[in-house]
Amino acid sequence: MKMNRREFLGTVKGSAGLLAVGGGFLNLGCRGEKDLLGPGETERPPEEMTLPGRIRLPIPDTIHPEGLALGAQPGSVSSANGGPFPAWMYRESLPGPTLRVRSGDTVRLDLQNGLPEETIVHWHGLDVPEHADGHPRFAVSPGQSFAYDFSVRNRAGTYWYHPHTHRRTGAQTYRGLAGFLIVDDAEDEGLGLPSGDREIPLVIQDKRLDGSGTPVYEPFGPDLMLGYLGDIPFVNGAPFPYIDVDRALHRLRILNGSNARIYDLAFSDGRPLVLIGTDGGLLESPEGLASIFLGPAERVDVLVDFSTYEPGDRVTLQSRSFQIPGGMGMGMGFGGGQGQAMDLMEFVVRSGQASSSAIPGALANLPAAPAVSGVQHRPFQLRSMMSRHLINGRTFEMDRVDLQVPVGDTEVWRFINNSPMPHPVHMHAGQFRVLSRSGGRNRVFPWEGGLKDTVLLLPFESVEVAVRFEEHRGLFLLHCHNLEHEDAGMMLNFEVI
Repeated sequence: MKMNRREFLGTVKGSAGLLAVGGGFLNLGCRGEKDLLGPGETERPPEEMTLPGRIRLPIPDTIHPEGLALGAQPGSVSSANGGPFPAWMYRESLPGPTLRVRSGDTVRLDLQNGLPEETIVHWHGLDVPEHADGHPRFAVSPGQSFAYDFSVRNRAGTYWYHPHTHRRTGAQTYRGLAGFLIVDDAEDEGLGLPSGDREIPLVIQDKRLDGSGTPVYEPFGPDLMLGYLGDIPFVNGAPFPYIDVDRALHRLRILNGSNARIYDLAFSDGRPLVLIGTDGGLLESPEGLASIFLGPAERVDVLVDFSTYEPGDRVTLQSRSFQIPGGMGMGMGFGGGQGQAMDLMEFVVRSGQASSSAIPGALANLPAAPAVSGVQHRPFQLRSMMSRHLINGRTFEMDRVDLQVPVGDTEVWRFINNSPMPHPVHMHAGQFRVLSRSGGRNRVFPWEGGLKDTVLLLPFESVEVAVRFEEHRGLFLLHCHNLEHEDAGMMLNFEVI
């Protein structure tokens, strides 16, 4: 199903549409300029536009996590049809506040559970000690708190945080519990890449709305097999928002925060996305791409040059339509299933002088790729059948140790997708390097370069990755990041010894 902007906005108006900003109410039916301001804004420069009936992209507050009380609690959002309607948020923000640190910083914060069920937070992509990783066995009950205290060892990059509660990760993340965690370092800062208002975090999710415009999470039947898909795309918690941009180079930090949906990201006018980073930070050099195929939990860092546009020009970030060969039900399910074309958000070019910035030809020095000759190889068979999702023929058990890995050893892990549906595989406790893909697409893509913590396997593909756990011992997780698959048991424990 191809949905253009007019059809999309009609759908949103008909179903009310939602936006939560800072825990307050925002009515999508309002036309007043103040109602379209982002969090913390009090006025808008005169050259910026107001698009009637449209929501400006919310930008979450950026804070340092030292001494932070990270409250997770239900909140309320308003819609054009009234409300209020429920959402779950960190610090009354949707998405949660962006936590920003420097490599080497110590993070000390308290998760305070104000939800009606237990929860825990996973720092997705960070190499942290066992007690801070968000394993579901550490989940805290309503009214309780969990103290995090760890050093950030990762290089600069775009990471994120979200719940990791046993059998409830899909429901809690879908309801709004997610946020960015951005790590800075001297190497990234020394490149002079766009910053401030020209650095834009984007978390893309798909939602399913009921007749009142409320996002609903009620998986059943095909949802339990394929994953929970929505037909309305949201960016930073808003349906098809827009943002005013300068006639200059901008940096987009993009996260696929959806439960199950895959996106093929591209601009409506064919303008290239200049890829500069993946899950674990900057690549060695930039690469211009017509589109980027992004599975759940994957991140990319891209540069976009708006200097050649004229004031008032608009360009849409889209997900292009695609098919998954051999995929069961990929053209079926809610909203057309996987591969539905979507208009995600719009960039509106401000008036003002154009400024051009050179894109660095060299970006970062990646850690040396580990030597894999003669090392331990381990297979991980992924299989889905009758709404059961298995790794090596087993579903997850909280206290069972499925394998042990010596600290400091390099190993090759082979993920083998023996099912007719995609599986984005995520590893805790660090990053890996993608070595090869066989079957299906039969290649490694530019957005799979550098350091990764999540890799997408389409039906009947196998991917080999090189792993090495440098420091932290303990019990960690490997799982599918299709959250319905994870909650149904496609997860295992590995112990670093």
